[in-house]
Amino acid sequence: MVIGIGATLVMDLWGCIQQRLFKSPSLDYSLVARWLGHFARGRFRHSSIMAASPIANERAWGWIVHYAIGIVFAALLVYLWGVEWVRNPTLAPALVVGVGTVAVPFFVMQPAFGIGIAGAHTPSPTITRLKSLAAHTAFGLGLFLAASAWALRGA
Repeated sequence: MVIGIGATLVMDLWGCIQQRLFKSPSLDYSLVARWLGHFARGRFRHSSIMAASPIANERAWGWIVHYAIGIVFAALLVYLWGVEWVRNPTLAPALVVGVGTVAVPFFVMQPAFGIGIAGAHTPSPTITRLKSLAAHTAFGLGLFLAASAWALRGA
């Protein structure tokens, strides 16, 4: 859990830096909660998630889900590389998982939000893809940094 939360914090820090440097808005996580909230109504795909009706407390739920997903992806890393990786973290596995997780927004969330595979229906698909890739690379770096901090705690 600690590694997933730490990695997600690094991803969010990158989002803040990106927002300030490039005047580029970050993902509104309330839209993730809105998407998930519509599952109960049998709706898994939207022509525009922005046009979908909001759900109660979607901003708070969006942030909770965002961090929960980070924890799940960190667990995936530990599952694939083992607990030994947590004791002696290396950068490559963390980046493999971090960058690999970009498949989820590219092939699941963005199409379900109505913006196409890998943001193909956005005004600037290349920028959308690069921002997603940068965020998930930051997440991968965060996995390594959080695991390194955790390993030092036990040293």
